[in-house]
Parts: sequence; structure tokens; C-alpha cells
Amino acid sequence: MAETKKDCNVALFGAGFMGRAHSNAYLNVAKFFDLPVRPVMHTVCDILGADAFAANWGWQHASTDWRATAAADEVDLVDITTPNHQHAPVAVAALEAGKHVACEKPLAGTLDDARAMKQAADAHPDQRTHVWFSYRGCPALALARKMVRDGKIGRIFHVRAQYLQDWAGPDVPLLWRFKGTESGSGAHGDLNAHIVDACCFVTGEQITEVCGAIMETYIKRRVIPESEAGNIKGATVGDKIEYGDVTVDDAVSFLARLSGGGSASFEATRLAAGRKNANRIEINGEKGSLRWDFEDMNWLWYYNVEDDAERAGWQKIMCTDATAHPYVAAWWPDAHILGYEHGFVNLASTLLKNIGGAADAVEVPAPTFQDAYETQRVLEAAVLSAQNRSWIDLSDVK
Repeated sequence: MAETKKDCNVALFGAGFMGRAHSNAYLNVAKFFDLPVRPVMHTVCDILGADAFAANWGWQHASTDWRATAAADEVDLVDITTPNHQHAPVAVAALEAGKHVACEKPLAGTLDDARAMKQAADAHPDQRTHVWFSYRGCPALALARKMVRDGKIGRIFHVRAQYLQDWAGPDVPLLWRFKGTESGSGAHGDLNAHIVDACCFVTGEQITEVCGAIMETYIKRRVIPESEAGNIKGATVGDKIEYGDVTVDDAVSFLARLSGGGSASFEATRLAAGRKNANRIEINGEKGSLRWDFEDMNWLWYYNVEDDAERAGWQKIMCTDATAHPYVAAWWPDAHILGYEHGFVNLASTLLKNIGGAADAVEVPAPTFQDAYETQRVLEAAVLSAQNRSWIDLSDVK
């Protein structure tokens, strides 16, 4: 008889859009992956109440008391999907209570909070930390990382990364994502965090300097909603129309230098009309190039400079082969493609393998608080560059 797998009781903090994505991952991960521990959906905690959310998604309990939930003896893993300003208090309390902690990106709303979270993780090395840079769970992006490490494109000269969305037009009300006290930043932390992580994940290099940053808020006032709904832009607006100030960026772009000597550019906006979720990266090296776009997430493009003139050109690789591509063996037959939710399930498998002591079975490393703190330092450097109109050395951003 097979040995019974150990349970890992999960407490989810936040019953919004990302809470749904994480709930779906916990519901499905043990059905597709062989795991050393099985996630049990124990408690969902939201200060506005989560009874309906718990009933819909299969959480056993609902709570409005975050402190009691973070410290509860029966909880093994705390997973944070709240607005960014709430990440640090919950994460630090959970780590001090002996819990493993997973957290949505960016790690925090401010560098100070991110540093406090990293320091708490450093002080509790027996607890696992995990950050949901979910695009690491896409097989095509994971393949790009492998190809770079296998030397397929050689020394890296350029990285070009964009994350373009269009959902934040003037008719969207003043959600928490537009308030600096709650989010810390706008498109910068929401989107640039993803592509900075993707750059370092794929290339294996770090960002050493930042310059040329431009930050702009185009829509400076928005309607104050009565309440916020669970999706990324949903809210209820009452009959009485009042406006409030937007205190975050709508768009941020900046240049950077990589530790290997190459250059990089990053652009994030939530006002690129027609771009729904254009998360893109291109890497140019001495032997070739790679490019990927999440809106066509199952494909990776590869250019090999050693191909002769007769057949030179971009090769389009469908990353759905169970024998060759990361994570795919857990899923469907070749060309039965994956979607947005699968990235979360894939990363959840890595998280639970790490918690269960099966790190050797991890196909693709998931970011820790230390990794996400390094990304937060880059975001802070870009803010300083925009403010000072100058080069910022990452060694000065601590």
C-alpha cells in the first residue's frame, strides 16, 4: 500500500482576483502532479468577509481576523494575495509563527517593507518562502531559460521586455491599485516586476545599473467607488459621484545594464490600447536570439545565427512536448495547449515540493523572498532614476 501523503493546511489571505487564481491552483495541483505534501484548503481570510468565496472555492473556513489566522496552530502555509501594503505585516507575523509563506508580486508596496520581509525570511531559514511570479510556470519561458543555460544564444547583448495592458482607462474607478498608500506603485510594481523577474530568470544575470527612467500618470483623478469587486478592474459606483486623486504611475519605462555587460530595456503600461496582456521578452545574443509573448504563451521563437542563408530565419517552437518541455508531462497530449491558470498550478507544484523536501524533483526554480527583494531593488532604482534623472547603481539601493 502506498504511503499516505502528508497534508499541508493552507490559509489564503485575500478573496479577490488573485485569490481565485491561487484557489484554482490548490484545487488542481495534487490531481496533476505527484507531490510529497497535499494542499488542504483550510481557511480563507479577508477583512471584508469571505464566506461566499469559501463556499464557492472549497475553503473549509472563512475568517476576518488576519492575526489569528496567521498564528493558528493548524495552518502550515500562509498565502498572501492582499493589496501590497498588507503583504509585510502578514508575512512577518506568519514567519514568526513558524509558517511557510507564499506571497503575490510585487513582494511589497515599498522597498522598506520588502526588506523587512526578506529579513524575516532570513531569520527563519526552516520556513519556505515563495513569490508568485506565475509566468515562470509557462513551459515556453522555462525552455528559454534552459536554452540560455545550454549556450544556444551565447553571450547576451540585449534584453527587450514589455508588459502592455489597456484595462485602466479613465472610466475605471479609483481602485486600490491606483492608491499609492495601498499599492505602492501602479504599472511599475504590477507589471515591471514581472518582466524584471523574467529577465533575470531567463538570462541568469542580475541588473547592476538603471538609467533613463520615465514615470507618468496620465489619468490623475478617478471616480471613488462604493466597493470593489473581485476582478482586476471591477467595482460598484454609487449614485453620488465623487472623485479622488490617483497617486501611482500609469506607465514606467527604463534602461538597465546587466551583470554580463549587456543592456536591457523595460516598459510597462496599463494604457496601451489594444494590448490586453502583452507580456513580452526578447533576448539577443552572439549566437542567436529568443523571443516570447504571453498572448501566444505556448510558443517560443528561436533564431540561430549559424543557420545558412538558404534556411535562416526564426524557428517557432511549440512547447507542449511531454518528453522535452518543463511541466508538460503533468498535463495534456502534445499541442493540447496550456493557459493562464496552468502557470499558477505549475508553480504551486514547485512550492509544495519545496515544502515537502523534494527540491530535487523541482523542474524550474520558483522565486523566494530573496529573489523578489532583488527585483524590488530594481524597481526602486527606476523610481530614483526618474526622480533624479540620473544613473542609479544597484549597489546604492539597499
